Amino acid sequence: MKTILSNQTVDIPEKVDIILKGRTVTVKGPRGILKRDFNHINVELSLLGKKRKKTTIPSECPNISTAIIFSQIFFCPASGVNCAVSQAQKDELILEGNDIELVSNSAALIQQATTVKNKDIRKFLDGIYVSEKGTVQQADE
Repeated sequence: MKTILSNQTVDIPEKVDIILKGRTVTVKGPRGILKRDFNHINVELSLLGKKRKKTTIPSECPNISTAIIFSQIFFCPASGVNCAVSQAQKDELILEGNDIELVSNSAALIQQATTVKNKDIRKFLDGIYVSEKGTVQQADE
């Protein structure tokens, strides 16, 4: 099934500035700058004036604009990993970063690399699992 025309708008937070150059989106915020290239997708990007909304891929842009304000953090229990281990809890590995996609991909790669194969996962609980994910700073409401 082909979609003939689909428009979606995404709210942009107050602290975030967005620059569009063709199909490249640059997002500037208090924690830095993130850049996404959408050349591989047939999509038209545009800013809609002073409403601070834009028509684009709805799953990517909220993640980028949230990540540029709040650094993403994932907690994974560690078993024998010599890395940045949490000081509060001994079996906890903390992954931090501005890019949600890179942090979650790193957490997934660590989890996949440590899964136990050919064993019953209910009995053999070895490995690293994502137990909690969230932002370092909470949104002001």
